[in-house]
Amino acid sequence: MKTKTLTRTGGLAALALTLSLGLAACGGDDEPTSSANEDTSSSDAGMSDDAGSSDDAMAPAAQTYGDACGEVPTSGDGSFDGMATAPVASAASANPLLATLVKAVTAADLVEPLNSAPALTVFAPYNGAFDEIDPADLKALLKDKKTLSTVLTHHVVPEQISPDQLSGEFETLAGDKLVINGSGEAATIDDEKATVLCGNIPTANATVYVIDKVMMPNM
Repeated sequence: MKTKTLTRTGGLAALALTLSLGLAACGGDDEPTSSANEDTSSSDAGMSDDAGSSDDAMAPAAQTYGDACGEVPTSGDGSFDGMATAPVASAASANPLLATLVKAVTAADLVEPLNSAPALTVFAPYNGAFDEIDPADLKALLKDKKTLSTVLTHHVVPEQISPDQLSGEFETLAGDKLVINGSGEAATIDDEKATVLCGNIPTANATVYVIDKVMMPNM
Protein backbone atom coordinates (compact mmCIF):
# COMPACT_ATOMS: atom_id res chain seq x y z
CA MET A 1 0.00 0.00 0.00
CA LYS A 2 1.36 3.46 -0.90
CA THR A 3 1.51 5.73 1.96
CA LYS A 4 4.34 15.18 -0.66
CA THR A 5 23.06 34.40 0.64
CA LEU A 6 22.72 36.63 3.32
CA THR A 7 26.26 35.80 4.53
CA ARG A 8 27.75 36.26 1.08
CA THR A 9 25.98 39.60 0.57
CA GLY A 10 27.08 40.84 3.96
CA GLY A 11 30.68 39.80 3.21
CA LEU A 12 30.69 41.64 -0.10
CA ALA A 13 29.22 44.74 1.52
CA ALA A 14 31.85 44.65 4.26
CA LEU A 15 34.62 44.23 1.70
CA ALA A 16 33.31 47.14 -0.35
CA LEU A 17 33.09 49.31 2.74
CA THR A 18 36.66 48.46 3.71
CA LEU A 19 37.87 49.40 0.25
CA SER A 20 35.93 52.65 0.27
CA LEU A 21 37.35 53.64 3.64
CA GLY A 22 40.82 52.88 2.35
CA LEU A 23 40.24 55.01 -0.71
CA ALA A 24 38.82 57.83 1.39
CA ALA A 25 41.89 57.79 3.62
CA CYS A 26 44.01 58.14 0.50
CA GLY A 27 42.01 61.16 -0.67
CA GLY A 28 39.60 59.25 -3.00
CA ASP A 29 35.94 60.24 -3.51
CA ASP A 30 32.80 58.55 -2.04
CA GLU A 31 31.61 56.71 -5.17
CA PRO A 32 32.71 53.21 -4.05
CA THR A 33 30.65 53.57 -0.86
CA SER A 34 27.59 54.55 -2.89
CA SER A 35 28.14 51.59 -5.20
CA ALA A 36 28.38 49.21 -2.26
CA ASN A 37 25.10 50.50 -0.86
CA GLU A 38 23.40 50.12 -4.23
CA ASP A 39 24.65 46.55 -4.61
CA THR A 40 23.41 45.60 -1.16
CA SER A 41 20.00 47.17 -1.73
CA SER A 42 19.66 45.43 -5.07
CA SER A 43 20.58 42.09 -3.54
CA ASP A 44 18.17 42.56 -0.63
CA ALA A 45 15.36 43.47 -3.01
CA GLY A 46 15.99 40.34 -5.03
CA MET A 47 15.92 38.21 -1.91
CA SER A 48 12.65 39.80 -0.82
CA ASP A 49 11.07 39.00 -4.19
CA ASP A 50 12.25 35.40 -3.97
CA ALA A 51 10.74 35.04 -0.49
CA GLY A 52 7.43 36.37 -1.76
CA SER A 53 7.40 33.89 -4.60
CA SER A 54 8.14 31.06 -2.18
CA ASP A 55 5.27 32.11 0.09
CA ASP A 56 2.88 32.22 -2.87
CA ALA A 57 3.91 28.71 -3.93
CA MET A 58 3.27 27.38 -0.42
CA ALA A 59 -0.18 28.98 -0.09
CA PRO A 60 -2.97 26.38 0.33
CA ALA A 61 -4.79 27.49 -2.83
CA ALA A 62 -1.63 27.05 -4.92
CA GLN A 63 -1.52 23.36 -4.03
CA THR A 64 -5.02 22.55 -5.25
CA TYR A 65 -6.27 21.56 -8.70
CA GLY A 66 -9.58 20.94 -10.46
CA ASP A 67 -12.42 22.91 -12.02
CA ALA A 68 -14.53 23.06 -8.84
CA CYS A 69 -11.76 24.77 -6.87
CA GLY A 70 -13.07 28.03 -8.28
CA GLU A 71 -16.30 27.49 -6.30
CA VAL A 72 -14.48 27.49 -2.97
CA PRO A 73 -14.80 30.80 -1.07
CA THR A 74 -11.80 33.09 -1.37
CA SER A 75 -11.90 34.18 2.27
CA GLY A 76 -13.22 33.04 5.62
CA ASP A 77 -13.33 29.64 7.30
CA GLY A 78 -14.51 27.87 4.13
CA SER A 79 -11.64 29.19 2.01
CA PHE A 80 -8.49 27.18 1.34
CA ASP A 81 -6.62 29.32 3.90
CA GLY A 82 -9.35 28.79 6.47
CA MET A 83 -9.61 25.05 5.90
CA ALA A 84 -5.84 24.63 6.19
CA THR A 85 -5.92 25.65 9.86
CA ALA A 86 -8.84 23.45 11.00
CA PRO A 87 -9.16 19.68 11.46
CA VAL A 88 -10.90 17.99 8.58
CA ALA A 89 -14.52 17.67 9.76
CA SER A 90 -14.54 21.24 11.07
CA ALA A 91 -12.87 22.47 7.87
CA ALA A 92 -15.51 20.73 5.72
CA SER A 93 -18.34 22.26 7.75
CA ALA A 94 -17.37 25.72 6.51
CA ASN A 95 -17.16 24.72 2.84
CA PRO A 96 -20.44 25.17 0.89
CA LEU A 97 -19.53 22.35 -1.53
CA LEU A 98 -19.68 19.83 1.32
CA ALA A 99 -22.84 20.76 3.23
CA THR A 100 -24.59 17.40 2.70
CA LEU A 101 -21.47 15.44 3.56
CA VAL A 102 -21.13 17.36 6.82
CA LYS A 103 -24.75 16.57 7.63
CA ALA A 104 -24.03 12.87 7.07
CA VAL A 105 -20.80 12.93 9.09
CA THR A 106 -22.65 14.58 11.97
CA ALA A 107 -25.47 12.01 11.82
CA ALA A 108 -22.91 9.20 11.95
CA ASP A 109 -21.12 10.72 14.99
CA LEU A 110 -17.86 10.88 13.04
CA VAL A 111 -16.95 14.53 13.62
CA GLU A 112 -14.71 13.93 16.64
CA PRO A 113 -13.06 10.73 15.30
CA LEU A 114 -12.15 12.49 12.05
CA ASN A 115 -10.99 15.69 13.76
CA SER A 116 -8.78 13.82 16.22
CA ALA A 117 -7.11 11.45 13.73
CA PRO A 118 -3.42 12.24 13.14
CA ALA A 119 -3.33 11.92 9.33
CA LEU A 120 -6.08 11.18 6.81
CA THR A 121 -7.01 11.41 3.17
CA VAL A 122 -10.71 12.12 2.66
CA PHE A 123 -12.47 11.62 -0.65
CA ALA A 124 -15.34 14.00 0.00
CA PRO A 125 -18.49 13.76 -2.17
CA TYR A 126 -19.80 17.20 -3.07
CA ASN A 127 -23.46 18.09 -2.59
CA GLY A 128 -24.44 17.06 -6.10
CA ALA A 129 -23.16 13.53 -5.51
CA PHE A 130 -25.74 13.03 -2.76
CA ASP A 131 -28.42 14.50 -5.03
CA GLU A 132 -27.90 11.51 -7.35
CA ILE A 133 -29.12 9.15 -4.63
CA ASP A 134 -32.86 8.51 -4.53
CA PRO A 135 -34.27 10.89 -1.87
CA ALA A 136 -36.01 8.07 0.02
CA ASP A 137 -32.83 5.99 0.02
CA LEU A 138 -30.76 8.94 1.21
CA LYS A 139 -33.23 9.66 4.01
CA ALA A 140 -33.07 6.03 5.12
CA LEU A 141 -29.28 6.04 4.95
CA LEU A 142 -29.03 9.13 7.14
CA LYS A 143 -31.14 7.37 9.77
CA ASP A 144 -29.12 4.14 9.74
CA LYS A 145 -26.04 5.16 11.74
CA LYS A 146 -24.17 1.88 11.33
CA THR A 147 -24.56 1.69 7.55
CA LEU A 148 -23.96 5.41 7.17
CA SER A 149 -20.72 5.15 9.15
CA THR A 150 -19.53 2.30 6.92
CA VAL A 151 -20.32 4.25 3.75
CA LEU A 152 -18.58 7.40 4.98
CA THR A 153 -15.45 5.67 6.33
CA HIS A 154 -15.14 3.91 2.97
CA HIS A 155 -14.19 7.38 1.72
CA VAL A 156 -11.36 7.82 4.25
CA VAL A 157 -7.79 6.46 4.14
CA PRO A 158 -5.70 6.64 7.35
CA GLU A 159 -2.71 8.32 5.71
CA GLN A 160 -2.14 11.45 3.67
CA ILE A 161 -1.89 10.85 -0.07
CA SER A 162 -0.46 13.43 -2.46
CA PRO A 163 -1.74 13.66 -6.05
CA ASP A 164 1.29 11.83 -7.47
CA GLN A 165 0.70 8.93 -5.03
CA LEU A 166 -2.98 8.40 -5.78
CA SER A 167 -2.64 5.37 -8.03
CA GLY A 168 -2.88 2.07 -6.14
CA GLU A 169 -4.86 0.13 -3.55
CA PHE A 170 -5.49 1.69 -0.15
CA GLU A 171 -7.11 0.38 3.02
CA THR A 172 -9.95 2.56 4.29
CA LEU A 173 -11.22 3.28 7.79
CA ALA A 174 -14.12 0.96 6.95
CA GLY A 175 -11.60 -1.89 6.75
CA ASP A 176 -12.02 -2.50 3.04
CA LYS A 177 -10.00 -1.49 -0.01
CA LEU A 178 -10.19 1.55 -2.22
CA VAL A 179 -8.65 1.13 -5.68
CA ILE A 180 -7.48 4.24 -7.52
CA ASN A 181 -6.38 4.20 -11.14
CA GLY A 182 -4.26 7.00 -12.55
CA SER A 183 -3.01 9.98 -10.58
CA GLY A 184 -3.68 13.68 -10.22
CA GLU A 185 -6.47 15.01 -12.40
CA ALA A 186 -6.61 11.73 -14.35
CA ALA A 187 -7.41 9.62 -11.28
CA THR A 188 -10.59 7.54 -11.09
CA ILE A 189 -11.56 6.23 -7.68
CA ASP A 190 -13.19 2.95 -6.71
CA ASP A 191 -15.64 0.91 -8.78
CA GLU A 192 -17.85 4.00 -8.88
CA LYS A 193 -15.21 5.61 -11.13
CA ALA A 194 -15.48 8.79 -9.12
CA THR A 195 -13.38 11.68 -10.39
CA VAL A 196 -11.73 14.56 -8.56
CA LEU A 197 -13.47 17.94 -8.80
CA CYS A 198 -11.05 19.79 -6.53
CA GLY A 199 -8.02 17.99 -5.22
CA ASN A 200 -5.16 18.24 -2.74
CA ILE A 201 -6.97 20.56 -0.32
CA PRO A 202 -4.94 20.80 2.91
CA THR A 203 -6.54 20.80 6.35
CA ALA A 204 -4.84 20.65 9.75
CA ASN A 205 -4.84 16.84 9.78
CA ALA A 206 -5.91 15.66 6.34
CA THR A 207 -5.69 15.99 2.59
CA VAL A 208 -9.09 16.36 0.94
CA TYR A 209 -10.18 15.44 -2.56
CA VAL A 210 -13.69 16.63 -3.44
CA ILE A 211 -15.23 13.99 -5.73
CA ASP A 212 -18.34 13.69 -7.88
CA LYS A 213 -19.87 10.46 -6.50
CA VAL A 214 -20.85 8.79 -3.26
CA MET A 215 -18.91 5.51 -3.30
CA MET A 216 -20.70 2.48 -1.91
CA PRO A 217 -18.65 -0.24 -0.18
CA ASN A 218 -19.36 -3.94 -0.56
CA MET A 219 -21.48 -4.61 2.51
